[in-house]
Amino acid sequence: MGIIWMIIVGAVAGFLAGQLFQGYGFGLLGNIAVGIVGAIIGGFLFGGVILVGGVIGQIISATIGAVILLFVISLVKR
Repeated sequence: MGIIWMIIVGAVAGFLAGQLFQGYGFGLLGNIAVGIVGAIIGGFLFGGVILVGGVIGQIISATIGAVILLFVISLVKR
């Protein structure tokens, strides 16, 4: 169940990051990948910092991590 949950959170976070960082949507599978990598980045950066727990905290940290990832991708693409 953990893998399925990670994919769901990754999809939501990737979608939200694509909406926040306009112009860098990668489709459903790309958004899932960006969200999962963003969740790894967000978990590493904000491990115990975000006080909202549960699903909301996971989505917030994954979305922030995905936005950071999209920002880095936009810098590399230039």
